[in-house]
Amino acid sequence: MKRSQDKPQILLDHHLKALKLPVFLRERAKTSAQCVAEKADYGEFLLRLSEQELLERERKGTERRIKAARFPAPKSLDDFDFLAAPSLNKKMVLDLVRYEWIDKRENAIFLGNPAPARRTWQSRWACPPANEATRRASSPRQVW
Repeated sequence: MKRSQDKPQILLDHHLKALKLPVFLRERAKTSAQCVAEKADYGEFLLRLSEQELLERERKGTERRIKAARFPAPKSLDDFDFLAAPSLNKKMVLDLVRYEWIDKRENAIFLGNPAPARRTWQSRWACPPANEATRRASSPRQVW
């Protein structure tokens, strides 16, 4: 008798793996128990499982795209060493991160040395272009 009860579960597990629905496979028992406790119908059960599957796929897709983009390691202000930059006001930086100044419609002006990318941009435009095609693309009105 136990074999006949196990057969549908084994087949269902196999079909869910073949259909590549890992969240359905993993969360089926837990979601089923929740739906029984809440007296939800079968449609609600499927809806919950499909929502979980969709969220998981979106999460993994986002992670995959971020990994493929090869962004540098994620950093946060929690990891920042404020002791290495003593002139930086920690309280002010943390206040700016909360973006309350935007809600209050206040302005923020950031003063300091230009970023390295800006210096690269400036040095590129300080030299004359190498050939005629670049010259026309960079500044059509300027004569070198």
